[in-house]
Amino acid sequence: MTLAQIEVGLTPAWYLVLAAMIFAIGAVGLLIRRNPLVMFMCVELMLNAVTLTFVSFSRALDDVGGQVFVFFVLVVAAAEVVVGLALVVAIMRRRQGADADDLSLMRG
Repeated sequence: MTLAQIEVGLTPAWYLVLAAMIFAIGAVGLLIRRNPLVMFMCVELMLNAVTLTFVSFSRALDDVGGQVFVFFVLVVAAAEVVVGLALVVAIMRRRQGADADDLSLMRG
């Protein structure tokens, strides 16, 4: 079987359903979990679901614009990981077992 024969059954709808499921998992994890590190990973999961949607539409419409936008989203996500993960690790080192409710008390 060639790649063209395998790709016949995969329409953009399949990718959109997969992206919706990944986004839903990330959203539920963000709302339920209180650990900042897990919340951070759920936000990244939601970003990846959105990029999958952009790539799916870009492929369906034969337009490179969606893939270029995905490139910029991944660059911003990488910068967010660097800064956000450093903050989360610093907070977790200072306060063992800190959750999202404790982080709002740390102002000032």
